Amino acid sequence: MKLYSKHHIVMAVVITAAVVGAISFQIAFNLKNHNSQAPEKNSDQETEGQITELVSHKTEEPFTESNASAEVDSIPKISVSASDTKYTVDEQQNINVYEKCNEAVVNITTQVMGVNWFLEPVVESGGSGSGSIIDPRGYVVTNVHVVSGASKIYISLSDGSQFEGKVVGLDEESDIAVLKFNPPQGTVLKTIAFGDSTALKVGQKVIAIGNPFGLERTMTTGIVSGLGRPIQNSNNTIIRDMIQTDTAINPGNSGGPLLDTSGKMIGINTMIYSSSGNSAGVGFAVPAATAQRVVNDLLRYGSVQRGIIQAELVQMNTAIANYANLDINRGVLVSQVISGGNADKAAIKGGTQAVRYGSRNPRTIYLGGDIIVAINGEKVSTLADYLSLLESKRPGESVTLTLHRNRKNINVTVLLVADTN
Repeated sequence: MKLYSKHHIVMAVVITAAVVGAISFQIAFNLKNHNSQAPEKNSDQETEGQITELVSHKTEEPFTESNASAEVDSIPKISVSASDTKYTVDEQQNINVYEKCNEAVVNITTQVMGVNWFLEPVVESGGSGSGSIIDPRGYVVTNVHVVSGASKIYISLSDGSQFEGKVVGLDEESDIAVLKFNPPQGTVLKTIAFGDSTALKVGQKVIAIGNPFGLERTMTTGIVSGLGRPIQNSNNTIIRDMIQTDTAINPGNSGGPLLDTSGKMIGINTMIYSSSGNSAGVGFAVPAATAQRVVNDLLRYGSVQRGIIQAELVQMNTAIANYANLDINRGVLVSQVISGGNADKAAIKGGTQAVRYGSRNPRTIYLGGDIIVAINGEKVSTLADYLSLLESKRPGESVTLTLHRNRKNINVTVLLVADTN
């Protein structure tokens, strides 16, 4: 074991301190030289340097006109075609029809009377729809359900002007209404003329203009999908001879025109078949032949003059045929005839056996009467057929009915009279 004196210990500490100091000095000297060789940068300069390097690797040059021109030349050019757009025949037809007719299509809004929590009468917003100006004096054709129950009717034109409208006449059987507004003196209104709906063919192109969802004067196109459709509306009224179309018809289109490619109104858009309330490609329009006749009567008489047969009628079905032991289950059963009426004078026989008919809303009908199976030689299978065949008949006209009586068919002639109800 070695022994160290105090002198030895002091010398060891001094030597160790000198070595550590020398090493520290050398490290500090090296760091100073390294920092003096590299340029100082703050964090912002480093970020800017990184961005600059990403954008361009070349050294910045002073801004000159030649530099600016070079930079502009380096920007990709976006080609713009000349204004010589060509339209297909179909597109040009659409454009022509819209330009010809859109100003004659109006937006119809209504107000209705309601009650508040205190049972006080208040004015509320009603429905909205479309219409067509058919006369420069301010006559408009639309649907009854567009203005039904309205206390106020407002008609808005394509230029944004709005006028209060009045009802000239309503016909719920065809869902057609005629309105009137008073344009300012000197105003020249665009109008839409009626076309010939009797010449329509399934597959023919048709165009609708209306105000769906408040979007004014929207145009949609489609074809005639079917003709002669009897459709029952929400009021349980059967509207006869309807045009079926796949042209998009949505809420707000009601009352607007269905047009052919010449811009003539061949129908009035009335309803859609849909589970959601929006267009499902099955829309219906009242044909122009019906609308024109109805409008003329509403303008002249305030109501439509139709010839009727004065009898109570029930549509035949299998249940009635089986219960009454009949040999046919199609046609229209004459339940009763009005005493002294035109059916009574034509010797048409009503029933004598009273029965309760119907499950939800039962009513009394009479069995044993004649069954109408044809009108003027055209087959009658349903009540809709019967109403369709009489829809265009006027009071004073005569029709030939084919009646099924005692398992045989006979013909009788009936002079139609006006409906006084």
